[in-house]
Amino acid sequence: MAWRHGFQGVGVASDDSDLLEVTALQHQLRQFADVRDWEQFHSPKNLAMALAGEAGELLEIFQWLSETESRELTDDDRARVAEEIADLQIYLLRLADVLRVSLQAAVADKMDQNERKYPVGESKGNATKYSRRGR
Repeated sequence: MAWRHGFQGVGVASDDSDLLEVTALQHQLRQFADVRDWEQFHSPKNLAMALAGEAGELLEIFQWLSETESRELTDDDRARVAEEIADLQIYLLRLADVLRVSLQAAVADKMDQNERKYPVGESKGNATKYSRRGR
């Protein structure tokens, strides 16, 4: 399956209401930073560090939950998770924008690599990393 041609129904909303408009969001985020004179702080290093910090905040929500509890969040925890996911997405979009990385191309390339590393016949129901198979 070539991922470059789209996600072909996997996780795609039935209408266009849930599509992520990456270019438009990056433009809005760039303007948000620009009018606040924050571009000076949005170096790749700082954005990557902010992304890692937000990932830690997301992890903190799940830190002491059981597997079952992590799947059955309270409304408050679900709202906190949504907020942290949004923070992560914002920093990821900014980092890609600053570095001029096409997220569509990067994801397509990575999924093509994953298709080769994790063929269904060897990987279905198996969480072993490709580099550890056969050991």
